[in-house]
Amino acid sequence: MPAEWEPQAAVWLSWPHKKASWPGLWRNIPATFAGFVAAISHRETVRINCAAALQPKARALCVKADASMDRVEFYDHPTNDAWCRDHGPIFVKHRKTGEVALTDWMHNAWGDKYPPYDLDNEIPPAIGRALGLRRFEKSMVLEGGSIDVNGKGLLLTTEQCLMHPNRNPSLTRTEIERALKDYLGVRRILWLGEGIVGDDTDGHIDDITRFFKADGIITCVEKNRRDPNHQLLAANLELLQGFTTIAGKPIEIVELPMPAPVIIKGERVPASYANFLIINGAVLVPTFRQPRRDRRACGIIGACFPDREIVPIDCAELIWGLGTLHCLSQQQPL
Repeated sequence: MPAEWEPQAAVWLSWPHKKASWPGLWRNIPATFAGFVAAISHRETVRINCAAALQPKARALCVKADASMDRVEFYDHPTNDAWCRDHGPIFVKHRKTGEVALTDWMHNAWGDKYPPYDLDNEIPPAIGRALGLRRFEKSMVLEGGSIDVNGKGLLLTTEQCLMHPNRNPSLTRTEIERALKDYLGVRRILWLGEGIVGDDTDGHIDDITRFFKADGIITCVEKNRRDPNHQLLAANLELLQGFTTIAGKPIEIVELPMPAPVIIKGERVPASYANFLIINGAVLVPTFRQPRRDRRACGIIGACFPDREIVPIDCAELIWGLGTLHCLSQQQPL
């Protein structure tokens, strides 16, 4: 599995249509999503899973958002929900031949929390057919947001998610590690503990800790000791400080402060700047209408990616779906 900063052929998305994912705030979600499409399309191809009946309205919204429509492709792939990072395929690339293929894991809507998910499970094979790519199927529950790789043998994940009994209760840690190594071409699994408060995915890594280069990790921290995220993230930071590269060299760690708690309709949502998306020439960063903190986060992420443009995207309403930019997307390597 290539690192996200490696050259991409496209980014895959699934058009949002499930109003229950954003109860009471649905009105602005399609237009916000179209703006996300536009930001990607200015730099690379966007491929969108979208049932045929939804495509005219979706296309019109993308045009209104000033997307580069020559780089926006719609596929008649019906879905249950919009979280393509988790129900889409995880692409892999052969180190010697350069062949791109896809891995197809089981999706159970984060521990059977949000049925039905039958259509979402059909997205990887549908994409494989559309692109004419080989597909490697594995009967293990795995979501793309639960892992992050450096393209050089390391994979980050959390015990809270991959070892949760609502995913693969019959598999041991050793068996899970073996599947990740066999299907994604990694050599070592770096296990963190728990994810942030409000995360209904049971601790996805893309809300807390990400690689930004082969020997560099950016990780969320919460300085407020009264915040429940403080101890969770401090424990993860301590684990990170003991990790090394495959060659045994230390890993650079960059601390990324959390936004102030985001409360919507009385519920704390998992707002995190770590849910950024790396694309060709840019990094799209979620922001939460907290000007000082948003600017600081964009500055820290920008220093990690000095050769890419930092593009802030307002996710203050999008996060009510309990995810933002990275959760909605899945990159296809070139």
